[in-house]
Amino acid sequence: MLTIGSTLLLLPLLAGARAAAVLPSGGYVSKIEIVRNPVYPLDVVDKFEEATMPKVDDYMTKKIAAGKNNNCTLETAAVRREWSDLSETQRQEYVAAIKCLMKLPPKSDKTRFPGALNRYDDFVAYHMTHAMQLHDNMHLFGAHKYYVWLFEEALRNECGYTGYQPYMNYDRYSKDPFNSPLLNGNASSLGGNGKPDPAYKGVSQPGRTPNIIASGGGGGCVTEGPFSDMVVSLGPTAMSTGANIPKNPRSDGTGSNPRCLRRDVNRNAVMGATADRAYSLLTKNDDIDGFYNQLLGTPPPRNDPYPWGIHTAGHYVAAVDPGGDPFTSPGDPLFYFHHTSLDRLWWIWTMQDPTNRLYAIPFVNTNMTMPMRRAVDPHNVTVDMEWLGPAIKLFETHDQLGGNNGAFCYVYV
Repeated sequence: MLTIGSTLLLLPLLAGARAAAVLPSGGYVSKIEIVRNPVYPLDVVDKFEEATMPKVDDYMTKKIAAGKNNNCTLETAAVRREWSDLSETQRQEYVAAIKCLMKLPPKSDKTRFPGALNRYDDFVAYHMTHAMQLHDNMHLFGAHKYYVWLFEEALRNECGYTGYQPYMNYDRYSKDPFNSPLLNGNASSLGGNGKPDPAYKGVSQPGRTPNIIASGGGGGCVTEGPFSDMVVSLGPTAMSTGANIPKNPRSDGTGSNPRCLRRDVNRNAVMGATADRAYSLLTKNDDIDGFYNQLLGTPPPRNDPYPWGIHTAGHYVAAVDPGGDPFTSPGDPLFYFHHTSLDRLWWIWTMQDPTNRLYAIPFVNTNMTMPMRRAVDPHNVTVDMEWLGPAIKLFETHDQLGGNNGAFCYVYV
C-alpha cells in the first residue's frame, strides 16, 4: 500500500537589493504594484504570469458584476511576492515573525502532541497526523492552500507580520542555491546549509533514473543564519531521510525530541523544478489529470537527469530533518515557500480557463501515485484544520479571489 512517504519518494543576489516598480508589457495596466529585483530577469513563467493578468482582470470583472466576489477586488487583494523581490528589511521582518511563532505557546493538545513545544509546532503536528488526507487527489491543492493561508494569518495576527507569505521561484536559485538570498545563511535568509555528513547519501527515488537525489554535500546541523539555533522537536517518523537522527520517544513521532535543524542544500533537487519544467506544466496540460501527473513526475520523465517532478523537487531543495520527512516537512520554514510556489503554479494554470479549471479535481487517472479518493462528491467534502482553523468546504479553497467568504483574497506577482 502506498504511504505519503513512498509517494514523495516516488513522486545570488546582493542582500537587500530593491527594484523599481514596473508595468507588464502589452498595454495592460496592472492594478497591483509590481516590484522586481533587477538581479533576476523575468523567466518564461514570470512572463506567462504577466500575460495572464488581463485574464484575471476579466475574470474578476465578471465575478464582481455577478456579485460573487465577496468584496474581494484586485485593488484590495493581498500580494504574495517572490523572496528575492522583497527588500532586506521585509525579509528580516518575515524571519522575525517565524521566530516569534517559535516562542509562543502551542494550542494543540499537549497529551496528544507532547512534542509540540510552540505555536510553530502546531502546524507541524497537524501535517503529521493529516498527511494522507492532505496529499490525496482532492486535497493536495486546496487543503494546502488553506493550510498555508492559516500559517500566514498566524504570522500576521499573532506576531505582527505586515507582509504576506512569500514564495520561491525555484529557477532563480537552481544554478547556485548555496549563494541564493534564500539559503546563503545571512540575517535576511532562511539560514544556510547543514554541516557535511558523510552518512547522508540523499533521497531515494525508486522507479526513476537516476534513482536517487544525491546529497549536495550537507546533511548535518545548520550553523549559519537565523535558524542555526532552532530546536526541532517533533519527529522523526519512519519516513525520515536523515542519518543519525535521535529516535523519537513515541512510535508515531509526536513525542518531544529536541535536536538541531538539519539541511542539505541541494542543486540536484532544485534542478528538477526549473522554469522550463514549470512552463511545460502550465502550457501542455489542458486537463487537471495531466497537470497533476506532471507536477508529481508521473510517469517519470525519460532522458531527464532530474526526473523528480516539481512537487518532489521542491520538497528536497534543502531537506533532511525535519524537512525531508514527508510527515514533519513543515518543521523547516522552507516548506511554506515550496507549497506557496505550488499554489502559484496551480493559480496560473487555473486562470487560463477558470470556467473549466477552477473546480477541477483529478479523479480518474489510475497512474497517479498520490493517495486517491473516488466516488465522492467534492461538493460535500470539507477541509477540517481542527486546532488551526475552522472547517470549510473544499471548493471554497479553490477560489483565492473571494473564496471562504472573501477571506481568501490574494494574487501572485
